[in-house]
Formats: sequence, C-alpha cells, structure tokens
Amino acid sequence: MGVNVAAMSRGSTTFHINSEQATCAFARTLGTRLQPGDSVLLEGGIGAGKTFFARQLIQSLLTEPEDVPSPTFTLVQVYDSTSGEIWHCDLYRLTDPAQCIELGLEEAFESAICLIEWPDRLGSLTPEDALTIRFSETAQEDARELSLNWHGAKWKSRLEGIVG
Repeated sequence: MGVNVAAMSRGSTTFHINSEQATCAFARTLGTRLQPGDSVLLEGGIGAGKTFFARQLIQSLLTEPEDVPSPTFTLVQVYDSTSGEIWHCDLYRLTDPAQCIELGLEEAFESAICLIEWPDRLGSLTPEDALTIRFSETAQEDARELSLNWHGAKWKSRLEGIVG
C-alpha cells in the first residue's frame, strides 16, 4: 500500500486570539520562522485584521523602524528585512490574475517573503506550498478566530510550538 505524501504535507488548525497584543505576538513569532520563498496568504473580510497582522510581522523583521502603510492603493509595498526582502501585497482591486504577473509576483514568490491580502485574486498563480491564514471576527471586539491551512511539509515544523 502506497503512502500519500501530499496528504502528509497538508495540515490545518484553528484557534482564537483574544487581543491585539496576542495578534502582535503571533505575527512576530511567525515572522521569525519565515524565509525567502515563503508565501503567507491572508484571507478575511474588510476589517478582519489582515493588514494589522501583516504590519506587525513586517515591523518585527525590519532593521530600522519605519511606517508600514496598507498597500491598498499601491498594491505592493516592498521592505528590506533581517530575513530578506518582504513583499506585502493587497490584491483587492485586481480583476484578473494576469495583473499579478505584471506586478512581478511570480518572481517574488521565488525570492522574497510574500504576504498576500485577497489571495483569491491570484487564481492559478497561487503558490502550492503557501500558508493560508483566515481571519474571522468574533463577538469580542479585538478577538479573532484564525484558521491556518498549509500545503508543504515545511509548515508543520515551522508552526510547531506557536499553534495548537
């Protein structure tokens, strides 16, 4: 009987974060485990906390403090960090995956840490080995439910000790 390697490299977990401080801590801890070529897909509605999370993660890796604005209108913000180049993308306004190619995302997926808001706009360009984090609002104002899904054996070891 054969072993399904693809199934072994898939995983998921869901947990609650009860405050902005806990969100910051998770973002900063995850940031220390990211490497060039990693993609983190941030899903959730408007105001769910995607940009806040990305901002905390990016700021934790910068060598010098700097403002980390939302890339809603610029589409992409690029940062030099202690872990290499970080691309923070907000694809909300895109209507065709071909527009992602024009932004240079295919190359960035290979060489940079990519944080992608509204990843559904990527279509077939979605990296197969990405970590997806879905942010869902809860009844408590600053609390969020985070659902993580991943494809690729690297994420199991990278998430060990920081998620259930």
